[in-house]
Amino acid sequence: MDNILLLDVSVGSLNKGDNIIMKCIEDELDFFCKDKFVLNLPTHVSAFHSYQVYRNSYRVQLYNNCTSKFVCGSNLLVKDLFTHFPQWNINLFNYKPLKGSILVGVGAGSGSKSNIYTKNLYRKLLNNNMYHSVRDERSKNFVEELGLKAINTGCPTMWKLTPEHCKDIPKRKSNSVVFTLTKCQKEDERDQVLIDTLVEKYNKVYYWVQGIDDLDYLNKFKNIEHIKIVNPSLAKYEEILEMDDLDYVGTRLHAGIYAMRYKKRSIIIAIDERAREINKSNNLNCIEKDQIHEIGNFIDSEFETNIKLPLTEINKWKNQFVKRIKEE
Repeated sequence: MDNILLLDVSVGSLNKGDNIIMKCIEDELDFFCKDKFVLNLPTHVSAFHSYQVYRNSYRVQLYNNCTSKFVCGSNLLVKDLFTHFPQWNINLFNYKPLKGSILVGVGAGSGSKSNIYTKNLYRKLLNNNMYHSVRDERSKNFVEELGLKAINTGCPTMWKLTPEHCKDIPKRKSNSVVFTLTKCQKEDERDQVLIDTLVEKYNKVYYWVQGIDDLDYLNKFKNIEHIKIVNPSLAKYEEILEMDDLDYVGTRLHAGIYAMRYKKRSIIIAIDERAREINKSNNLNCIEKDQIHEIGNFIDSEFETNIKLPLTEINKWKNQFVKRIKEE
């Protein structure tokens, strides 16, 4: 039985959105992994100590010899691996067991400039024969600048959002809403506007705690007495999404995408390059945070969910592995 390695963005993460990413990617890779032994290693914390790699221990050999290694989404490709908190915890001394890794819906982090160390390490680490799946054009350009092959497939969390699926998503406002916030260093007055608007517009308001500091952040605001808290687990979020007559509104990108998978009308508030870049290619129902004073009109309006999926590119990326299955 072949061994497959999944580099798992949910281990050590402070954000339950990474659990959404992993669940969706595991589902999308099932066609290739279902008859193989699947191993998981973390990305946010170091997978190996350099001493283990130096000694070439049995475990190191095992992971090194996996027939396929997949890097499972998230905004992992930071432009500078000297940062104090790299999304992917790799360095020159521990990367070798992960050589040949293939990206699955991975994004490039913020910033416009990279450095020689970072670029060379990615070149050593990532597979130079297979196409990598990236989630937006900006990330595609970065991977191609490394001399590697990349396809903009969008984020795998969206791959189920076909035109047929989106037709079943309501166009009009529901009576209830689940929302998210992203912690800022100090209270953002725009978030108070959002809270006040949701409390005014909806009969029931739920708040999903996606990030580790999100509940503390909510408690800094006014007008929250009747907001119901959804505990920070994916299972609890799924319970809420099973409800009828529910919208999603919030700053958390993957919470919004996951709500659409449950056929909920979703408004995603863009706060950084992640939502903005995906929106450019995939047509999220997105509003900039600086436009938050207009969100009441957006909520009251009637709109379609029409995700632009790059189906040809997704199939091209997957077919690499269909071909490999046939060869086996």
